[in-house]
Amino acid sequence: MLHTKEILANYWQKLYPGQSLDKLNVFFQEIESVKDEVKSNSTQSDWYKDAVVYSLYVDLFNQSFKGLEEKLDYLSNLGVNCLWLLPILDSPMRDAGFDIRNYKKIRENLIGLNENSSEEEQLLVFKNFLAKAKQKGIRVIFDVAINHTSDQHKWFQESRKSDNNPYRDYYIWNKDTNKYKEARLLFKGMCPSNWEKDGDCYYFHRFFEFQPDLNYRNPQVLLEMSRNLLFWLKQGVDGFRADAIPYLWKEDGTNCENLPNTHLIVKFFRAVLDYIKPDTLLLAEACQKPKEVVKYFGNSDECHAGYHFPLMPQMFKAIGKQSSEPIIHTLSLNVTPEIPDGSQWFTFLRCHDELSLELVYVSEEDRKYIHETYCRNPKWDFRVGEGISARLADLMERNPQKIGLAYSVMLTLPGTPVIYYGDEFGKTNDENYYHEQIKLIGKDDTRFLVRGHINWEKLGKKLANKNTFESQVYQQLTNQIKIRNKYKNFGRGKIEWIELKDEKDNFLKEILAYYRTYDNTKLLIINNLSDKEVIINLNKQLIKLPEKDLLKQPLNFTENGVLKLKAYEYFWLNVE
Repeated sequence: MLHTKEILANYWQKLYPGQSLDKLNVFFQEIESVKDEVKSNSTQSDWYKDAVVYSLYVDLFNQSFKGLEEKLDYLSNLGVNCLWLLPILDSPMRDAGFDIRNYKKIRENLIGLNENSSEEEQLLVFKNFLAKAKQKGIRVIFDVAINHTSDQHKWFQESRKSDNNPYRDYYIWNKDTNKYKEARLLFKGMCPSNWEKDGDCYYFHRFFEFQPDLNYRNPQVLLEMSRNLLFWLKQGVDGFRADAIPYLWKEDGTNCENLPNTHLIVKFFRAVLDYIKPDTLLLAEACQKPKEVVKYFGNSDECHAGYHFPLMPQMFKAIGKQSSEPIIHTLSLNVTPEIPDGSQWFTFLRCHDELSLELVYVSEEDRKYIHETYCRNPKWDFRVGEGISARLADLMERNPQKIGLAYSVMLTLPGTPVIYYGDEFGKTNDENYYHEQIKLIGKDDTRFLVRGHINWEKLGKKLANKNTFESQVYQQLTNQIKIRNKYKNFGRGKIEWIELKDEKDNFLKEILAYYRTYDNTKLLIINNLSDKEVIINLNKQLIKLPEKDLLKQPLNFTENGVLKLKAYEYFWLNVE
């Protein structure tokens, strides 16, 4: 078996043919030093398969890391065992922190110390938070934008000074805009071009103009980004969400997405992380079709996991059309290929951005239907119809049962679920925060609607009253997560679709039903996707069910053995 040094040298020579190995050899000596510092105590490298992930902005959730520490019991009681911290690194905050100014520093407002505190004191606050989270059985991963930096990063500030500046080649400069013309505009409606004029030249960017893309053709960029990851491994993080991973390598004459050398870069990162701390999660944010995303798993030598972006809009389509077909089709082998044993899909109903309807993985017909069905307010429109900026509660018309059904589907389908902060109690769009941010950044980015602060005092009173909307949503979700955490079937088991029929022997397309099996345990999940009562004839299928399901919900049987489901009702049943 090849030694890690040989593996890295192999990737290096493919990426940079003719380049000396001297810089890589120096880097490997650094790796050896870090390996001595970092100790991995985990006995389970694929822990992420059994995780329930909760994503949050530290400042919006509860002001600072001290505030987040105070809410660890809340998160633990919810059933969360992994936190995904949305951008926490130093940033001018023009794109919610995805515009990184310093990769080795956390934003000072999240630390909560006075302005004269040292970098060591600031890091200690973060490390203490990590230690307390681990005491609660909660792992922590965070976002790192590896495709681009802020235009205020010291590399870019140097890069723009002159053609012969040592940092010039850290970014992609050109005398005109005639390169990479096939690269699509990712922020359609907000950025007219992927090139931005600066002095006598232009620099390339896939996102906002204040987020210049890094140039991985320069091997120094690969090494520096690897050093950034190593720095945070030493602090004790459990993994990284690799933002915008498909765009790392650019080739003129291509769409600059999913290129072979991008995969070599990811393999390089993975080999470094595996050597230092084998249980470190590398999570791919690739807004692509599953057949492309699975390539980022490699042969279990790239990312451990990736988001299943197409599944998210199809869950909304299934509920909108009251039909199981969109979900079953999306998870079929025709759309979602098999993945390596060590890999995992991450699933979600909502994330920190819009309900994405990118035509990369959504057909024009589906985009149109979902947008027309769920974009109930013109303000929610994002990217000229390719997204909807709305919270889950707003998308589900603030109907607690409908929200509970959506969670039932997401939490029981294959993969690791991600819950976006506030959705667990039905947080709604935040108009005030949206308007505040427009004034700050100077752009009408409707994604700010789905962010905003939590008022914990107000929320506490609402959760204490079982009759409030917030409490009804929260109780359903905590109950579901509690049961999910007891069974490995959901994160690791197989899925088998079953067709249930009515009293007249007609197939009920509005019922999404499936078995989740793992080892000797077999669970039956029944979801009514419709807004009407449905009657299922179980006698003909010889399915025997208990009086209550795993969620302690009573089943409504009639005298002749049929099961009645109310609108948006769901059951989780142990049938072994």
